[in-house]
Amino acid sequence: MLANRRRSERRMCTRLAKIHFGAGSLPRDCTITDISDGGVKVVAEFLELPPQFTIIFAPDYSRQCRLRWRIGCEFGAEFTD
Repeated sequence: MLANRRRSERRMCTRLAKIHFGAGSLPRDCTITDISDGGVKVVAEFLELPPQFTIIFAPDYSRQCRLRWRIGCEFGAEFTD
């Protein structure tokens, strides 16, 4: 059995959000499939994903993230703010 290395409990969800790659780019749609105090699991169809980005949950709520893993169109991100 694999050990759970998460520092906080994750919660399953299906939440629409946007990812912003930085200055000069437009936010892109994504779906959050689980979330914890430390990060998120995301489904998004991007060919390239930078090592750091912003996830926009609502117009007045966003989080800075670091890419931790990726398998196909799913990836995990750690909150860095």
